[in-house]
Amino acid sequence: MAEPKTSSRALVVLSALMPVLLLGGVLYLLFARGTGLRLEAPAPIEKLDFERVVLEPGEIRAHVLNTGPEPLTIVQVQVGWISRASWEFEIKPDPTLPRLGRAVVRIPYPWTPGEPYEIVLITANNLIFTHEIEMAQETPTPGPEMLGAFALLGVYVGVIPVFLGILWLPFLRSLSRQWYFFLLSLTAGLLVFLGVDALHDALENAERVPDPYQGVALILIGLSLSLLGLYAVSGWLKQRRQSRSSGTAEVTTPLLLAYTVAFGIGVHNLGEGLAIGGAYALGEFATTFLLVVGFMVHNLTEGVAVVAPVVRTEFRWRHLIWLGLLAGAPTIAGTLMGAFTYTAVWAVLFLAIGAGAVFQVVIEITRHQMRQAGAASLASGASLAGFALGLAVMWVTGLFVTV
Repeated sequence: MAEPKTSSRALVVLSALMPVLLLGGVLYLLFARGTGLRLEAPAPIEKLDFERVVLEPGEIRAHVLNTGPEPLTIVQVQVGWISRASWEFEIKPDPTLPRLGRAVVRIPYPWTPGEPYEIVLITANNLIFTHEIEMAQETPTPGPEMLGAFALLGVYVGVIPVFLGILWLPFLRSLSRQWYFFLLSLTAGLLVFLGVDALHDALENAERVPDPYQGVALILIGLSLSLLGLYAVSGWLKQRRQSRSSGTAEVTTPLLLAYTVAFGIGVHNLGEGLAIGGAYALGEFATTFLLVVGFMVHNLTEGVAVVAPVVRTEFRWRHLIWLGLLAGAPTIAGTLMGAFTYTAVWAVLFLAIGAGAVFQVVIEITRHQMRQAGAASLASGASLAGFALGLAVMWVTGLFVTV
């Protein structure tokens, strides 16, 4: 079969530019000549999203984003609950927001802790946008004391439970080979539950993402990038390990798999920290307490998942410290971000990244088990029982998490 002739450079450049230039011409004709149809809305289309509301003594600050197709101007602010009243306000940088423009509405209002409030913003076209505060509470502000408090909360929720789960390693080492594969399948069940749970949370948060940012598309981006990115990193590490002599290579395949598991769980725990910090910042103290208790119980099993791949492998014990920190420490970053800089966009993105990382780890665990005992081991009674038990354990411990 004859190969096609090579085109000249000029023809290649023209071929690359011509579709774009022709499309530009078509768009010009569309806007200049039109089609005879009315393409403009008969009434103004405006949409305003509240990104974050900050409460400080005697003041309310609303961070807003214009997500509509055209500029809008805020001309009036009302605050109240059963009955609202107009209030003085100040907007920076400008009362008129272009599309995707941001502004901070400062309202000097003597709010009372524990009381509900409704913030109403009215535009020049008399369109109304509201935000409800179920229970007013001063928003945490970054400072040594508050940073330390939320960091300590992340230690209690993420770091300590993971290390407590790692303490089961000596017991797990006493198990037979059959129980080892049962343990790997148990780990796969735990992680599948975590991945699906993260996707569910991401979809819930996607509903609060401003429409132009496309919450579902963010899930797809985060899921794909983490899944493919971990494959690339894992492949690079394996090639690097194989380039060394087997006698001097410290990072074995099971240990590498354990680090991959720890990373996937760590990104997932970052999302848990976001939920805890965000709930506290919104004044939902009952929800915050239940999340803390529930995640502590939930995360105890994650320590088992981290060490399962290295149960039958010799390694330096200092790796357990790094594994525990990699899986649990991101919870600290999550609580800090949730308390001081929470946005639905970041929540969706990190939850999707965590889900992709967890699913990639499940694939790696399955491949490792097949290398160790063949494909038939996946259909054995021990493997099926371990996978089912992993799902059941996560479901039962998830009952303690009340959102």
